[in-house]
Amino acid sequence: QVQLEESGGGLVQPGGSLRLTCVASGRPFDSRAMAWFRQVPGQERDFVAAIAGRGSETVYADSLKGRFTISKGKDKDIVYLQMNNLKPEDTAVYYCACRSIPITSNLARSYAYWGQGTQVTVSS
Repeated sequence: QVQLEESGGGLVQPGGSLRLTCVASGRPFDSRAMAWFRQVPGQERDFVAAIAGRGSETVYADSLKGRFTISKGKDKDIVYLQMNNLKPEDTAVYYCACRSIPITSNLARSYAYWGQGTQVTVSS
């Protein structure tokens, strides 16, 4: 069984930064793609970024390129999402997700495992 736990969310002013952390446990993750999605109540879960299970290939939502960065920790079971120059429209619950294969995807249905989410609120 795979468990994912997010942390690092909170309240931040516009223009500020946050780093989200996803800690994975239960099975080896060095061959699994990991991703971040976000969701606003009443809307679909949107793709944010993904990182391949092998190597360091990354994929981003076009609208977030340049502001958000996904990376792996030295521990292979940790994935980060660095968010800079945050805007009120970035307010959402952010979810960590994991696939069973190392190839990235921007489709939520491609990911079998999900964390509980962490709230990010951007407001002055």
